[in-house]
Amino acid sequence: MSTFDEKLSVFALGGINEIGKNMYVLEYADDIFVIDCGSKFPDESLLGIDLIIQDISYLKENQEKIRALLITHGHEDHIGGIPYLLKQINIPVYATRLTLGLIELRLKEHGLLRNTELNLITSDSSLEFNEIGITFFKTNHSIPDCVGIVFQTPEGTVVHTGDFKFDFTPVNNENPDINKMAEIGDSGVLLLLSESTNAERPGFNSSESLIGGHIEEAFRKAKRKVFISTFASNVHRVQQVVDAAQKTNRKLALLGRSMVNVVSVASELGYLTIPEGMLIEKHEVKKMDSEKVVILCTGSQGEPMAALSRLSTSNFRQVEIDPGDTVIFASSPIPGNEKSVSSIIDNLFLLGAKVIYGPGSSTGMHVSGHAFQEELKLMLTLMKPKYFIPIHGEYRMLHHHRLLAESVGVERKNIFIINNGDVVDFNNQSARQTRDVESGNVFVDGLGIGDVGKVVLRDRKLLSEEGMLVIVITINKRDGQLVSNPDTVSRGFVYSRDSEELMDEVNQLIIDSIQKSETSSGSRRNVLKQTVKKSVETFLYDRTKRRPMILPIIIEI
Repeated sequence: MSTFDEKLSVFALGGINEIGKNMYVLEYADDIFVIDCGSKFPDESLLGIDLIIQDISYLKENQEKIRALLITHGHEDHIGGIPYLLKQINIPVYATRLTLGLIELRLKEHGLLRNTELNLITSDSSLEFNEIGITFFKTNHSIPDCVGIVFQTPEGTVVHTGDFKFDFTPVNNENPDINKMAEIGDSGVLLLLSESTNAERPGFNSSESLIGGHIEEAFRKAKRKVFISTFASNVHRVQQVVDAAQKTNRKLALLGRSMVNVVSVASELGYLTIPEGMLIEKHEVKKMDSEKVVILCTGSQGEPMAALSRLSTSNFRQVEIDPGDTVIFASSPIPGNEKSVSSIIDNLFLLGAKVIYGPGSSTGMHVSGHAFQEELKLMLTLMKPKYFIPIHGEYRMLHHHRLLAESVGVERKNIFIINNGDVVDFNNQSARQTRDVESGNVFVDGLGIGDVGKVVLRDRKLLSEEGMLVIVITINKRDGQLVSNPDTVSRGFVYSRDSEELMDEVNQLIIDSIQKSETSSGSRRNVLKQTVKKSVETFLYDRTKRRPMILPIIIEI
């Protein structure tokens, strides 16, 4: 029998082997702390799904132990799942000023703001929960007010970096707190959890401050309207757009609900400075001289209902992209979004626009908010952890991050590449990974949370690929004989008017199947359904090599 008695446990419920829905859990004795609660957008295979969040079964089972939800920064993949968590577990939330402002927006939409305890922290804050002390340190990212989190536990110090880069000339002059990071490392770090998004990219990342000059130059060269699309939460980039518009004497219009909301919150809290009189409403764009307008919009990732996507198909009321207008993509596609972004770019060229797109290294319009290899090594060197878990990335990114950790002296046996749900336990400075907790994806579909599973998605996929055939059969309740001919309705399979012969054969097959069926009245309905379904499926596959969904409906009169 093992004598290992775990005292400290760390695991992820989201954010490992994937980009998105970040959620990490630290548990010591009777205290649980949750770090971030993000969401993830579905890919094309998840038909009808609006959002993906974490399976929080473990947290619900142990909710009396949860002391705090600690948020590193305000991106959707770190805060987008908060309303869905708080609907099931009402726990206090701790976040920095801008992050709290963005969280409040989400909570208002879900009617949760009044009943949620929101606590403001800064990089200098210090919290105490029983035997656990929590402090923070300032980092750089593509949104202001980002922090890493330090847990001082009786078992040792655990550090979570959040998303970060080392930008020594940041737009907001808020430099990363390297001295504090070094002090944390000098005091001894048992475990470091560090993000891995750009672990494949060598060297140092570029500074966000380099982008402003390129945006201004593009504005000066543009002869007509300028459309520029970026992440709404990239407040630094938005400020650079505002500054460039001011220098080139252009008014600014905002398109997209998330852009309007973030700009409003960031301006109100002092993170964004917009000159008085610069902002105009979208209906005013047509009244302005085209060379005097900049339109800042959402949709840089190809989201089908976002502003840029609708503009590219001339489906946005009040504002249009005209020949000669300039469209700038001030972001890079997230992996998986390349196809939808390419489609929008094609549509923009068809409209006659000049489109500036492609890698930020070639256009000068974008730099990543995530650390490159040398910055990841710098974080590892500053923290000097005994144990290391690479997080926030797909497997190849975690693998490359492990190699970087080895290169700066972390022992390979002390590096854990885990999956969501895998638990790393600590006792007396020793670690092991031998158990897991329930984890996975929960799908949000409209107002439904978790009510769409694999079976429903499989049916949706089948319907989208093969269509369906609804067969309405009316039989006599007494003798089980047909009262009238079957009524067969095709949707997404064949067009009935062009396939009358095939539909006639299907109907005759149904009639023959019913006449041959000998069942008692009690089981007649179910047996008839299965008999009809099986015979029609076999016949249609033989004739068409397709397998539509067959839905027999039995009506007894």
